[in-house]
Amino acid sequence: MTNFDWAVQCVLHHEGGWTDNPNDPGGATNFGISLRYLQARGDLDGDGLPDGDMDGDGDVDVDDIRAIDSGDAIELYRTGFWLPNMLDRVRSELVATKIFDMAVNMGSRQAWKLVQRSANKLGSDLTVDGLVGGFTISAVNSYLRSDYDLVNVIRDRQANFYETIIERKPKLATFRLGWRRRAAF
Repeated sequence: MTNFDWAVQCVLHHEGGWTDNPNDPGGATNFGISLRYLQARGDLDGDGLPDGDMDGDGDVDVDDIRAIDSGDAIELYRTGFWLPNMLDRVRSELVATKIFDMAVNMGSRQAWKLVQRSANKLGSDLTVDGLVGGFTISAVNSYLRSDYDLVNVIRDRQANFYETIIERKPKLATFRLGWRRRAAF
């Protein structure tokens, strides 16, 4: 099993199936894939059709979210999150999975900012810009023998990030327990 295979199962477990919670800014989701995400994909393969058109009717709407199966979600996660975030270059399965899970939940840029701040707390000297590149990957990989230490710092920063969101938008407090569990993962 590759790091991705294990990590995507963790994300699918955290994300669950179909939901359309009115308090969720992501809107309708299935396997954690949101309508906003599908619509934003555009036409990446250049075939003239929106890539998020899962049901083949020419548009991207809630019906496309309902049409997603686990295989679709896995492929969307691989091409939209795992590979663009260079997680195939992160040597620690624990760290790669944590970053992947955060990228899916809060967006890649925010996830990498938390990782960069966490690595800096442990002694790295990274620019905290939320961009993943060779320096960030190298710093993350330098904690291979102490990957648990890095993940613990990330967990604390992730939990604080969620609390800040709730302070700014109290209606999101409905997600507090789930977010706390996710941060602790």
